[in-house]
Amino acid sequence: MLNAETAVAEAAADPMQSLFVKELVKQWRAQDTHGTWEGKSDLTLLAPYIVTKEQRRQMPIIDDPDPEVLWRVELYYNAIGLAIERQTGVMVSPMMKMSHEGFGRIVLLAGRLVAVNKQLRDVHRFGFESMEKLAEEGEKQVAAGVAMVNQFSDAAKYG
Repeated sequence: MLNAETAVAEAAADPMQSLFVKELVKQWRAQDTHGTWEGKSDLTLLAPYIVTKEQRRQMPIIDDPDPEVLWRVELYYNAIGLAIERQTGVMVSPMMKMSHEGFGRIVLLAGRLVAVNKQLRDVHRFGFESMEKLAEEGEKQVAAGVAMVNQFSDAAKYG
């Protein structure tokens, strides 16, 4: 098992080799029940997560998120949950509550433990400036979740 600093550093060096990014790609590939994305590269699949500063500036400050954005957010946190699960052996379940205006919360539960708790806002603008930032943030969330599960293992394992 990698420690948190090493995982984040490796994510910055080569984001496509990040364990979190690999898990996110698996999530996307699992959604492709008809083989539509078989010929697409992993970078192409993850491209919607990259939102540059210029793209963000062009988006309205307040807007309702479309279902595709909500789906991307859900897959992102599912990948975090599965990465935590792989490292700890404890099943992790996501729960997301989102208003139609793009404000809400997602929690990743491990037994009775809230392993990850994230307040979401402006979800219509969800994304990262680069693939490196995507990998780094995902690895940070995974590391925090793993640390929480390890610290409170009784609550996580016996929920």
